[in-house]
Amino acid sequence: MALRIILSFLLLLSAAGGARADFADGRLPDGVYQCEVYLLGMFLNLGDITIKGNLYSGPVTFGRMPQAYNYQMDANGEISWLGPLGGYTSGGNSLSITQATLDDPNAPSFDIIMKQQDGAFTASTCTRR
Repeated sequence: MALRIILSFLLLLSAAGGARADFADGRLPDGVYQCEVYLLGMFLNLGDITIKGNLYSGPVTFGRMPQAYNYQMDANGEISWLGPLGGYTSGGNSLSITQATLDDPNAPSFDIIMKQQDGAFTASTCTRR
């Protein structure tokens, strides 16, 4: 029984290591990511962020795509944006953390935790279309 538990634990660790291996190249899969927040019982669109290589632009809700900036992602999937990020970094707002999720290679996403000017935190999820 103890051997079965140990083997199960080792299998779980190897599976978790495999999920993080997707972060090894330090990049999100290219594409357009739609960012939404759940507020007052409905999903609100916060705009699209476009990822191409190590560059991002957006978020954009309408109009032209702004200048592209670099981003970095560490081996744990934490993203550092090396430029502005629209409403997430304006009007007294700041970024707390951005965490990528690549568990399903067909549905990559990342969560942005924003600290608002009043000190409250808001989380949005950006999913590749």
